Amino acid sequence: MTEFLWGASTSPHQIEGNNLNSDWWEREQRFPEMFERSGDALDSYHRYREDIGLLADAGLNAYRFGIEWARIEPEEGQFSKAELAHYRRMIDATLERGMTPVVTLHHFTNPRWFADDGGWRDPRAIDRFCRYVEAAATILADVEWVVTVNEPNVYALMSLMDNTMSEEGRAAMADLSVDDLLRAQAAAIPDTELGDILADAHRAAKVILKSATSARVGWTVAGQAFEPTPGNEDEFARVKDAWEDRYLRVSKGDDFVGVQSYTSQKIDSRGVIPHAPHPDNTLTGWAYRPDALGIALRNAWNVTEGTPILITENGIATNDDARRIAYTSEALEHMFAAQVDGLDVRGYLHWSALDNFEWGHWAPTFGLIAVDRTTFERTPKPSLAWLGDIARSGRA
Repeated sequence: MTEFLWGASTSPHQIEGNNLNSDWWEREQRFPEMFERSGDALDSYHRYREDIGLLADAGLNAYRFGIEWARIEPEEGQFSKAELAHYRRMIDATLERGMTPVVTLHHFTNPRWFADDGGWRDPRAIDRFCRYVEAAATILADVEWVVTVNEPNVYALMSLMDNTMSEEGRAAMADLSVDDLLRAQAAAIPDTELGDILADAHRAAKVILKSATSARVGWTVAGQAFEPTPGNEDEFARVKDAWEDRYLRVSKGDDFVGVQSYTSQKIDSRGVIPHAPHPDNTLTGWAYRPDALGIALRNAWNVTEGTPILITENGIATNDDARRIAYTSEALEHMFAAQVDGLDVRGYLHWSALDNFEWGHWAPTFGLIAVDRTTFERTPKPSLAWLGDIARSGRA
């Protein structure tokens, strides 16, 4: 039986710094009124050994991180041997500390040239992605877990953001009341066409990785843990399928599916009900719902008809680390209950290892480790030692 993975997750753009060739970097520069800038981020591009060491010293046995397509292929067809070697050193550093690397190939960001040339909607997109995957596979021979695409359902929703950032889109949003704006945001459904393209990209990447490596291959899905309100079961089924189940079905027969869970929302006749203001809400405005993890796990297990599960993200945005421990402790109890009921859960990777750049904002702090963004000094929080103790004992 494979060792249960206890670890933490990051993504390259959120921690590395100066990801100059990515579309997200360009977005931050073009719309400073909408996004804070990632800038140097946490300088983890240079300090990854320290980050890995802090996790390993705490007792964790796994680290999920990403490799950045925009660094590896900064111009179309021009691959950087130096950047591939950099990410290979990250893999080696993780293995040297006795930890299992879980490597993500696409975590929301694309090379600028790819985005400027039509992005995922260009007919050449999947071939271009596969070319990158082939290059990445050259450094993944001994990596046991590979994620092809992170949260395709969220990415397919984020793509709608480009429409709202246009002059016409911003003008239309400005005319909405706060209540209407919240309802419009909550009612948004991931772009089905883009979701299908990402599914095809995942399948194509899986073929490449299976032929070039011995890794378990899967993708991750954002578990929404939706709940129906009385009489609205049909709308619940429609929204759940559009948001989650159609992506989970892609994972049938995969080596694993990554489940990512943070909160839960109810569905009424109009769709997703926005999170109501509440003193217990997290720094992202989400409801405090540690039980969402159990709901997401059971839905993934049922929809995929028993695909093994790796929890690739779960956490809470809070400045109160005691609250982080309380949330995670309850979430883990729901994970353990799911295992008792027969769900094949292979690991728990907390989001996130570090307080990082949360896609346009620095304020939501999810990390087990605080970082001074002036000096880049790392300060482990009590929650890191707490999770490490669980990793050693195997039980909360």
